[in-house]
Amino acid sequence: MQLVVARIGRAHGIKGEVTVEVRTDEPELRLGPGAVLATEPASTGPLTVETGRVHSGRLLLRFAGVGDRTAAEALRNTLLIAEVDPQDMPEDPDEYYDHQLMDLDVVLADGTEVGRITEITHLPSQDLFIVERPDGTEVMIPFVEEIVTEIDLVEQRAVIDPPPGLIDDNAVVAAGSDDDEGAGTGPDGAGKGESS
Repeated sequence: MQLVVARIGRAHGIKGEVTVEVRTDEPELRLGPGAVLATEPASTGPLTVETGRVHSGRLLLRFAGVGDRTAAEALRNTLLIAEVDPQDMPEDPDEYYDHQLMDLDVVLADGTEVGRITEITHLPSQDLFIVERPDGTEVMIPFVEEIVTEIDLVEQRAVIDPPPGLIDDNAVVAAGSDDDEGAGTGPDGAGKGESS
């Protein structure tokens, strides 16, 4: 199975290094020296990681055969794709790869069907499941322990315990008067951050 693990950014310096936007929780494994990565567009690759280092909080990579700024700049916006065994599991038992969570059935603890995970959005504070309901509408479920109580990969389901208003239309929203600038707020949670 192929997974996008990074996107190449701008060139750094004059010796062929590039910044990368990491899209994996395991950059040391997926983007380490010697890693051979497919690319999108395919005509750019495959690329072999020669060196990697962190500079000012950003990962910098140099690829074999890319020796100057011009060659590095030509790689900008290229997606880096790693071949991943679908049976591989993250080291932490409470973490999951995106491909393991996609298409899971989302149900309440009593078995009531909520929908199916069609997308996972990674935000700085938490991850969100985008769940398509049977009627075709979508609902966002924060991937936090308090709400997602169980992930069962064998049964292909995610069990949730949503707060009032998260998946139904019975939410109570505090609204200000016409003079107030603020409006109501919805449920919020701390991020769990498990994906690759």
